[in-house]
Order: sequence, then C-alpha cells, then structure tokens
Amino acid sequence: MDIFEAIKARRSMGLVKDEPVPNDVIEKILEAGNWAPSHHQTEPWRFYVLTGSGRNLLGGALVEIAKENMESPESEESKAKLEKTGGKPLRAPLIIAVAVEPNGNPKVIEIEEYGAAYAATQNMLLAAHALGLAGIWRTGKPCYHRSMNELFGLSHRGKVLGFLYFGYPKKEAPAGKRKDVSGCVTWLGNENDFEQLRKN
Repeated sequence: MDIFEAIKARRSMGLVKDEPVPNDVIEKILEAGNWAPSHHQTEPWRFYVLTGSGRNLLGGALVEIAKENMESPESEESKAKLEKTGGKPLRAPLIIAVAVEPNGNPKVIEIEEYGAAYAATQNMLLAAHALGLAGIWRTGKPCYHRSMNELFGLSHRGKVLGFLYFGYPKKEAPAGKRKDVSGCVTWLGNENDFEQLRKN
C-alpha cells in the first residue's frame, strides 16, 4: 500500500470481528513499530501482545482502578459498571499495549523517549491498516495508573502510553476529513518572516 494512501485512509475503528489475528501478521506490526526513530538509538518502546485469556488480566486491572473512584463498589449499579469495564479488553481479539521505558541516561532527554514510543505507535497503526486490520488507539486515565506499571513489570520510570485494539473490520471505514493543512503551517524563509511571526 502506498504510504500516502495508508496515512489518509487509516481511521480509528473499534468495531471488529472476533476472528484471531495470525501471529505472522502480528509480528509484521511489531516489526514496523520497532523501526521507529529514537534519539541515541535507545529504542525505548516496549510492546505487550495480549490475546485470548491474556486480555482478562488487563480487564482485571481496569476494574481495580475503577473501584478506586467508586463510593459504593458493592452496589448493583457499580457491579454492572465494573462488569462492563472488565469486559472492555474483549472488544478486540488482539491488543498491543505500548509502553516507554526510559533508560535513565543523563544524555537522553526523557520527553524524546516518549516521542519515539509514540512514533512506534503510529508505525504500528499504519502497518495494521496496510495489512487489512482495523484498529483504535485507546488511552485515558487508567492507562497511566501506577497499576499498569505493576501489571506489565515496568520500572518507576516507565509508563504505559496506550492500548492498540486490532481486529478484522466488521464494516468499511468511513472516509476521513481534515482541515486544509495551510491553516497550521507557517513558512519561514528569512528573518523578516520571523519578525512578522512574532508581531502576530
């Protein structure tokens, strides 16, 4: 698939079939993530592949995190919400949890480690799309909770950055749209351009 076609055609799609994703396809997605750029070649990304009953452990962690914000977790209403929360990882046959594990080298700027892991995430989203999968990048407060570090064995410096839910699509993705790129671009060809920019 042409790279420009993949970038423009990829959409966030959470409605997928239960059909398992073959290991060779998963490995291609992971390999794409592993080729992301990183400063000082630190390769700080970590990928955790959740399939089958392995997804239930993520569901359990989400339930425990949700309980912390409930006044009455034993109420019928809360139990129903917790059951729904625990089932969220079962919405897709494949989840790839993406984390960053900065190496602590003082020469490495930590925010750049995050940037590298986010670049790896985009690589995987594009690769999955090119391989015929639908995917969605899920985040939110529970993603960054300390319990996620414990679940995936990350150090105190590490952080889960998102969960990529993948599967074969149940329907065709809708066409995407973006504002014209000119609205977020400033061309700076000389000193006068910078001066005008500061005045604005």
